[in-house]
Amino acid sequence: MIKKILGSIITLLFLFQLPLLAQEVTKPVLKTYKIGIFTPLYLDSVFTGNYFRYSRNFPRFILQGLDFVQGAQIALDSLPSLKGNVAAVFYDSKSITESVGSLISNNKLDSLDLIIGSIKDDEYFQLANFALKKNIPFISATYPNDAGITGNPFLIIVNSTLKAHCEAIYSYLLQNHGTDRIILCNKPGSQEDRVAGYFKMINEQDKKPLMDIRMIQFNDSNYNSLKNHLDSNSKNILIGGSLDETFANNLATEANTIKNTYPITLIGMPNWEGFRSLYKKNSLTDFPILYSTPYYNEQSDNFSKMIQQIYLTKYKGVPSEYSYKGFETVFIFSRLLTNHPYDFMNHLNDYKDKVFTDFQFKPVLNASNSKPDYFENKHLYFLKLENGKVSKAW
Repeated sequence: MIKKILGSIITLLFLFQLPLLAQEVTKPVLKTYKIGIFTPLYLDSVFTGNYFRYSRNFPRFILQGLDFVQGAQIALDSLPSLKGNVAAVFYDSKSITESVGSLISNNKLDSLDLIIGSIKDDEYFQLANFALKKNIPFISATYPNDAGITGNPFLIIVNSTLKAHCEAIYSYLLQNHGTDRIILCNKPGSQEDRVAGYFKMINEQDKKPLMDIRMIQFNDSNYNSLKNHLDSNSKNILIGGSLDETFANNLATEANTIKNTYPITLIGMPNWEGFRSLYKKNSLTDFPILYSTPYYNEQSDNFSKMIQQIYLTKYKGVPSEYSYKGFETVFIFSRLLTNHPYDFMNHLNDYKDKVFTDFQFKPVLNASNSKPDYFENKHLYFLKLENGKVSKAW
């Protein structure tokens, strides 16, 4: 039997009411759409039977999955009247007794109309392949990676890939800094090579560079040579082409040191948002760092306030970013499914009302056959981190 999250499988029915006819109220018979929501909860690891193994210290490794589930539950409880019934089932993607692979092989997912997953690793591949085989849309809610998947027009990536971020940064530079000194800074490494490769590919689509993008590679922790590549009479745009926190901190610290002599704008990678070292007010005073992100929530809207109140009342805490992502993903795509059950993939950008974030889904085409490898959210925000605070840049 499928493991029940938080004690029960959530099934919500939403019905339209018809006008009174002959003084009788009639209701349409609406189809029920089944949604499978997958996230890692590790329930087999934290429970022995009904005994919770961590009675004193709550395990941190289940928090993201739990927050995603709680946000999704709030969304299901908050949905307005729909054009169909919604039956949502939560699955522990890290279950030992009922793994994703066993659920697929035992045909327990065949009746699903939509898959929403906050997952990665093998489960990501398994669900993506299953979605393609069964023609079921699969919403990858939080994993910023295509995992090498190609030829899958039923995969929808919400958390934009690194390549999409590089494309957005390049587009911004082309529109605003095409004549300035642009320098891609990185260090030796496979991820760094991948970032550099993306910028080279984007910049040389016609076999010759459209912009003059120079590159500096730092081989150690000494970044003093940075100033040798800058122009004191020009704007210097630095692209931090690494996902490593030590590199990010070293580059930002050096740029901050020489900012009064050399006009510098530093643009980092999307994961720089989580680098705590960049939030230190005393070391990077009045030095802004820009980065791109597919999610932006000021948390001042009615949905956010509702989620915050529920968390305070029910869980005696505050929601995390995964709570908001769980809410937004389930709220948007549940409504989209009931509005367009038979041509869902053709209406990815037709969600009626914005929740927190603006999304723009586009097909990523295979170079060899021009068919979609997957669909990806291409709408990215640029945020500014300065003096430990984050604000919207553009």
